[in-house]
Amino acid sequence: MNLFKKYLTNQGPKPYFKKKFEINKFLVTDGLRYFSFGKKNPNKKFFIINRSPGAGLFSNLTFVLNQLKFCSENQFIPIIDMENFTTIYNEKREIDNSLNSWDYYFEKINDYKIKDVYKSLNLIFSNSKFQKLMFIDIQDEKLNKVFNKIKIKKKFIIEMKIFFKKNFLSSDKVLGVHFRGSTYKTARRHAYPSTISEMIKNIDQLIKKYKYNKIFLVTEEQKYLDELKKKYKEKLIYYPSYRMTKIDSFRIYPRVDHRYKLGKEAIIEMLILSKCYGITYVKSNIVSAAKRFSKTKQQDHEIFFGYNSRNIYVARWKWYLKYYFPFIFGKIKKYQ
Repeated sequence: MNLFKKYLTNQGPKPYFKKKFEINKFLVTDGLRYFSFGKKNPNKKFFIINRSPGAGLFSNLTFVLNQLKFCSENQFIPIIDMENFTTIYNEKREIDNSLNSWDYYFEKINDYKIKDVYKSLNLIFSNSKFQKLMFIDIQDEKLNKVFNKIKIKKKFIIEMKIFFKKNFLSSDKVLGVHFRGSTYKTARRHAYPSTISEMIKNIDQLIKKYKYNKIFLVTEEQKYLDELKKKYKEKLIYYPSYRMTKIDSFRIYPRVDHRYKLGKEAIIEMLILSKCYGITYVKSNIVSAAKRFSKTKQQDHEIFFGYNSRNIYVARWKWYLKYYFPFIFGKIKKYQ
């Protein structure tokens, strides 16, 4: 379908911009919006990839991959705008000379500058949410071609390699553990996160069976880290990222460039997970990303406790009810 032939009008929803742009005309069709901000580049069709406020870093990455695939199929020029359409990782000041949070973590996918693009004749704006036909798993093979366009900033790869060399020997058999808690406990339609006792039981079984001698732990909860340190002592290794106690990490701002650092820490922890010999987890985007970026075949030890409710209000309490009142609501059971 030609997006430039339907519903040309001067009325309809306008996108949110931090900066003001003059809007001359736009097209609304299938949820996509067409704008013209000037007369530059009359023969080019720019596709503005935007997701505001977005979600976790690797959810945002998967969203971008889907849009890059769409651009490739329609011969659009992709422009990732996470400056005017801010995400939960954006800082008010420039990071590495950019206000675009995509640029904080990834190399640019082309040489076009947003300020020049917004003077052009033909712009199409993406939806800001996942659509029904989009692929929600970054490992989906249909995203293979566009995945090669994604390059993580070299400084993060260098820091990961330094950390790995400092903490692990080439002979170490490292078990990566992604032990997620926090908001995952209340996320509707998501897999239930593990309890501490179940995760320890799981790790013990894997160490016994596969002879792992080191553990690399990724968790956003300080309580989880404290309990596993107590149990595994010097065998447990972890990256010094920020960890929450009771308040969601994104709802507070306890350090300079906190939001940027949350993304940086997620990137580095994901890269370290990608180098582990084996990995145990409840399915999440960071694990899917680690598998996607991994250079080797990893031992896969997924654990599954069932899914939370689809109802947003029920999901908010269901994990806690099962955890504290298992005799009434049923125990969080491990499914094979």
